[in-house]
Amino acid sequence: MKDILKFTIAILLGGGITYLMVQGTTEEAQDKHYEHHVSENYKVFSLAVPNGLTFCGQEIPLKKTHVAEKLDRELLVNTYWHSNTFLMMKRANRWFPTIERILEEEGMPEDLKYLALIESGLTTASSPAGAKGYWQFMKSTGKSYQLEINNNVDERNHLEKSTRAACEYLKDSYNSYSDWPLVAASYNMGAGGVNKNLRNQNQDNYWDLNLNSETSRYVYRILAVKEIMNNAGKYGFRVRPKDLYQPYDFDIVKVDTTINDLVTFSEKFGLTYKELKELNPWMTSSSLSNKSGKEYEVKILKKN
Repeated sequence: MKDILKFTIAILLGGGITYLMVQGTTEEAQDKHYEHHVSENYKVFSLAVPNGLTFCGQEIPLKKTHVAEKLDRELLVNTYWHSNTFLMMKRANRWFPTIERILEEEGMPEDLKYLALIESGLTTASSPAGAKGYWQFMKSTGKSYQLEINNNVDERNHLEKSTRAACEYLKDSYNSYSDWPLVAASYNMGAGGVNKNLRNQNQDNYWDLNLNSETSRYVYRILAVKEIMNNAGKYGFRVRPKDLYQPYDFDIVKVDTTINDLVTFSEKFGLTYKELKELNPWMTSSSLSNKSGKEYEVKILKKN
């Protein structure tokens, strides 16, 4: 081919980046072509901090420079951590309707659903410290709010019951602070830690407290996730309805006796053991001991 240059172009679909390799040119020329195509096709944008934002009906003091900058940080982190934010959006479509219903029934602000979202990603996660479930209750706290936790059952992994327990916990906290950002901070740090910092720093609000790294970011992360999820297109997220995880369609079977083998029990309803456990993660063993005759509600997946 002598002096005729051959061009090979590889296009990375979805990313919009075109890599141009020119055969027969110098390495320096190839680098320039590459840099040109990257600069032309790959765009990352700085974000504008919203002019106004609320949490549980309370205005956020965004005119304070440190407040605006901390929110900016969390907007950037959660916008450009694409995989995690996409997963939160998808899971929220499945679990938020139940959480929203319970919050409304309990007379609680709907924004509190974002606590569960950032605490666990709406999974039955376990933390190194021992917190578990959608709302990340510690064992002692869960028990104090009437969640059953033993070798067979862990109701921290029961969406409905743990959400009811979280509502009671948050009500108690609000009775102490009368301020939802402080309630959220205490959910992360504990009331003792928040009270100590309020007292030692002579402050009465979250925004002007000097806190540890995790809690100082906590409420801002809630705000950022709320803002992004309510304005997904503004932040570059494109999610089709069919991409979202759909709520499970299930029946309820009431059980007041011991189930010796959950594998056999699941097969009676045409389910696999895995399907049974996915809908009932509060059952933590392969059996359900029930000497007291307590009535449990077991979700049974409907199949099309």
